[in-house]
Amino acid sequence: MLRHLVKAVFGIVREATGYARTALVERDVTTRDRRRAEAVLGFLLHMGPIYIKLGQVAATRSDLLGPDWVNTLRTLQDRTPHMSRSDTRRAVERELGGPLESVFPTFDLEPVASASVAQVHVAELPDGRKVAVKLVKDGVPGEIEKSLRAMSTLLRLVDRCSSRARQLDVSRRFDEVARLLRPQADMEQEARQQQRIGDNFSGHAYVRVPAVQHELVTPRMLVMEFVDGIPGKDADRVGISRRQLAQRMQDTVNTMLYLHGLSHGDPHPGNVMFTPAGEIVLLDFGVTAELSEDEKWGLSSFYYACIRKEWQVATERFTRFFVHAGPELIARRAEYDTDMTRTLTFHFDISSNRWSTVSYFNDVNEVLRKYSSRYTANFTKVELVFLSGEGFASQVDPEIDIWANARKFTDRYSPYMSAEVEARFQDVFSQQMPTSLQLRERAAGVLVAPTHIDRYFFPSVFPVFVHRASGGRVSDFDGNEYLDLCGGYGPHLLGYGHPAVRAALVEGIEGGLVNGMGHPREVELAELLVDAFPAAERALLCNSGTEAVLFAVRMCRGQRRRHKVAKFEGHYHGFSDQGMVSSWFRFAGDRDAPEPIAGSLGSDPATVHDTLVLQYGDVAGLDRLREHADDLACVIVEPMPTSVVALNTPFLAALRRACTELGVPLVFDEVVSGFRVAYGGVQVMTGIEPDLTCLGKVIGGGLPCGAVVGRAGLIGMAKSSQDPFSDYENRIFAGGTLSGNSLTCAAGVAVLRHLKAHPELYRQLDDHTRRLAALLSRAAHDRGIACRVKARNSIFSVTFSHNGPELYRDRMTGSNFKATIALAYYMRKHGVYLPELHSFLISAAHTLDDLDEIAHAFAKSLDEMLADHLFVT
Repeated sequence: MLRHLVKAVFGIVREATGYARTALVERDVTTRDRRRAEAVLGFLLHMGPIYIKLGQVAATRSDLLGPDWVNTLRTLQDRTPHMSRSDTRRAVERELGGPLESVFPTFDLEPVASASVAQVHVAELPDGRKVAVKLVKDGVPGEIEKSLRAMSTLLRLVDRCSSRARQLDVSRRFDEVARLLRPQADMEQEARQQQRIGDNFSGHAYVRVPAVQHELVTPRMLVMEFVDGIPGKDADRVGISRRQLAQRMQDTVNTMLYLHGLSHGDPHPGNVMFTPAGEIVLLDFGVTAELSEDEKWGLSSFYYACIRKEWQVATERFTRFFVHAGPELIARRAEYDTDMTRTLTFHFDISSNRWSTVSYFNDVNEVLRKYSSRYTANFTKVELVFLSGEGFASQVDPEIDIWANARKFTDRYSPYMSAEVEARFQDVFSQQMPTSLQLRERAAGVLVAPTHIDRYFFPSVFPVFVHRASGGRVSDFDGNEYLDLCGGYGPHLLGYGHPAVRAALVEGIEGGLVNGMGHPREVELAELLVDAFPAAERALLCNSGTEAVLFAVRMCRGQRRRHKVAKFEGHYHGFSDQGMVSSWFRFAGDRDAPEPIAGSLGSDPATVHDTLVLQYGDVAGLDRLREHADDLACVIVEPMPTSVVALNTPFLAALRRACTELGVPLVFDEVVSGFRVAYGGVQVMTGIEPDLTCLGKVIGGGLPCGAVVGRAGLIGMAKSSQDPFSDYENRIFAGGTLSGNSLTCAAGVAVLRHLKAHPELYRQLDDHTRRLAALLSRAAHDRGIACRVKARNSIFSVTFSHNGPELYRDRMTGSNFKATIALAYYMRKHGVYLPELHSFLISAAHTLDDLDEIAHAFAKSLDEMLADHLFVT
């Protein structure tokens, strides 16, 4: 290491001497700059891979360096010295453990590219496929480690001699960068990261990641699909405009950071190629930056506050998520907030039309230095990605407006409409449904309506106030009729005002509205519910699906004398503290081992803590149940999570086996799916029986209703033993003044009787579901819009995304919320009521003509959304 330290110091001194000599001898500025650049190039090549890497990043900064510097340093991106042909053959055969020709019938020993760490060769597999072979140069791993240690030692010496360096915490920040750079000679690690990023971009319109040949990957060799593309430095050869290409580059970086949380760490021109049609091919994943769920949330929420010019909020979020606050910052927080707010205002507002990422990071660093604080380690990585990626984009299009594009991107993935889209709809709906807008304003003075106006995360800016509802349609007070795809969020499976339900309600009203006392319809509804579910022996009635879940969990806790509940990320079980844990748009922990996080402010921290969060579909993850079995009261799951319209029968079977083995009750939340997907719900479709089932929606015929059905021993936890002392010690309390009231039970009985007598309705719904899903998918495909339509058993989910993620957290972060919300309003313009939430429903009242009308409105809406630039192309 001492040799490397001396070498580094000597190189720097030599370089400074060369600068002075050039300045004295050469008077022509252009020639002097070129010679200086060549001298630096020689120095970096002499010093080794880490220094070459620094030069590669510098070569993207045309906003800081002149053209002679940039053009000279670009050599470092793919034309550095490489191994001889004989050394290359020996290295390849060492990795293969045998003759080169045994695996590669043809192998070009002359590399097509050579950068700081590895060189790339073209080869052919026995089946004729062309591959790229990335080979780490001999000696590079050792050189990297020695260089990093030498530079670290040198910076620690600088720290001791310079108060400025200590304030900037230079040595610690270098250590963080070093951790980023060390793995870049590990081809197995790189292959894993390349595969992950490739999976994230699967199906993307213009981003490609070469497929890895994992069976041929070794610690020093990576074999991948060969892509014959245009080098990143030759952007002028691409068949789309430089402006569009630069925007795509910036969008690609933002997608990785904001959405995927896993980013290429070094997107300079040597690591990027283009196809003639303008596709972006990402290469070289030796350096990556990875953000946690908290950091992704922080990054998006920070920039969103900047878009809204809420500078104090932006300062608070940036500091909370990305700053290591020192004692001085904490003591002088008010002054710090003023300084940081002034800096953000200047860059994001006053000077945003001439945005400079370098200037922005410099000024933010200056504020942090003033208060003896610094970035977190991960934000240092994010800074490097932004600087490199945006530097490259600026080279492709020197006129690019970095902040305008970033604003467009961040707004695209925010949960609210942009001001421009909102103003456009305000004009349309002021004419189309003025009475609804007047009622919206009237309600604002007296009512908080979280179900349909003031929705959590997705407020309805242009709500429809319904005058009449019949069949599959609703009408507002201005005479507009809408095909309804909400169905009250589930209850109206038969459509509005079905004759059987209306007759039952008339009879129920004539018989008096009985509650708190026994009546026949209560018993009849319970009999129908128990009969519908093979494992059910008893039923308990309540007023909603949320209440059903509360009672089911309480029953299990009472019987097991345990408090912890296992649930699945993204599964919503009503508005209780337990039901909302990790259910919305905030996630925590590793994707394979999520951590519980409150679904709302005001949640009881102990309840959140007493929740084990699993991933639906992850059979291996069920081992965590075994680890916590002694503490678990129950496991609750949506067997077919309606937010993503997924059904994984093998997983449910594995879950049932695990719960049986461990003696932990399994609870199915079929509040939405019960009687909608089949008579008896998902468990009848799959043959997998839970211990308890929570119901709601359909079983009330449109009136408030809930139920828990299941095994007698568990349901019996709510039944008195006729010994009050024993009840307190061995029973759970369940109550509700309106639980099992006569009117609700009459409507529920009517619906269930009708469904039981007409099983053909389920076949019709399934046929209609497949038909409409095909029409919607075709409309998006024909327009080149990245859109995923998932549908089954009358339930639909439309996601504007380039891939179909398996996990709920990926679906949420990958969703274009702005386009999804806007779609609801475009459809409203064309006579279809689509809820702003993701899932929507059809009913038995919808006809084939209705489906065609919905598809036509969808196609027209997509055309208008394209014209209004709601999709990045």
